[in-house]
Amino acid sequence: MDWIRGNLIGRGSTASVYRAESRRNGKVFAVKSAELECSEFLKKEKEILSTLNCPQIVSYQGFDVTFENGAKYYNLFMEYAPRGTLSDAVRNGKVIEEGVVRSYTRQILEGLNYLHASGIVHCDVKGQNVLLTDQGAKIADFGCAKRIGELAVAVAGTPAFMAPEVARGEEQGFPADVWAFGCTVLEMITGKPPWQGVSDPAAVVYRVGFSGEAPEIPGFVCEEGKDFLSKCFKNDPFERWTVCELLNHGFVRETNLLCNRIAFACDLETPTSVLEGGCFSDSKINEDVTRDSCSWDSPSPRDRIHMLCISEHFWDWADDDGELEWVTVRSNDIEKEGFELEGMLLGSIEKVEDYGSHILEWCH
Repeated sequence: MDWIRGNLIGRGSTASVYRAESRRNGKVFAVKSAELECSEFLKKEKEILSTLNCPQIVSYQGFDVTFENGAKYYNLFMEYAPRGTLSDAVRNGKVIEEGVVRSYTRQILEGLNYLHASGIVHCDVKGQNVLLTDQGAKIADFGCAKRIGELAVAVAGTPAFMAPEVARGEEQGFPADVWAFGCTVLEMITGKPPWQGVSDPAAVVYRVGFSGEAPEIPGFVCEEGKDFLSKCFKNDPFERWTVCELLNHGFVRETNLLCNRIAFACDLETPTSVLEGGCFSDSKINEDVTRDSCSWDSPSPRDRIHMLCISEHFWDWADDDGELEWVTVRSNDIEKEGFELEGMLLGSIEKVEDYGSHILEWCH
């Protein structure tokens, strides 16, 4: 494909996302890029995304390799989402009306139902990975996704959205997606990720995995919504409802999908917001293409949590508004070197920093 790279619109732990345009027909799409030598997760995402065909999942549009600024880049082409992410929609106290919440909830469920029926676990469901388009909500970012036979290889995800069994380093199957999905619905309702008030990420992981608690459901949520979320937050993954069961719950069963309706003004300069015209340059890659990687190992999951790390980065605790945000933890190899957290899970941020850990990156 002959295309022009535009402005940076998003940055993750392993790649950066740009707005792009076809030279041939002017079609706008998103391109996710990483240096070729560090593109393992991006290639894995392409392998999964290219096999999917579902209205509730962002569409695959091809890939290529380019040589820019003295380096080779692997580029994954995807559908462009002009309305941003679900997290963008509720940022800064914005409210989504209940009918739209129910609609988005059902759309995400339908996307997950398709994935699970295809034997795929997303492993990182959260508001930042749900894109809003003119057709509604669509699941994105398959860098952590696994086919069911791969589940014993690694544990991945975002700590605040992890299911208890994932936080303990145990099996990461379909029920883990359901827990994370419940956290995502809660994020829609409250405007914040779960487990607010706990600033130490290691303490959050410990609390999720070993306290037996579930994220707090606000009192203002309707009884139907409370019951729906309670089915997602069963501590025992075998008691947690499946996506098929949730699709038949009254909270979403009678929902009319509001495919063309957005209940908020989307005027933020966010990772997937609409960008102004005239922003394209001829194959000039932005220096913000990242090559980070991270690891999560848990050799003794019932007794301790080991090795949350991201190489080459110290923690960046806040975004421009002073808000703390979670970033995905991706684990590729259980033998990969990491930094042991035993003995400091309930410690302060200062203790964690003393380890020089490079554990998590908080980004915007």
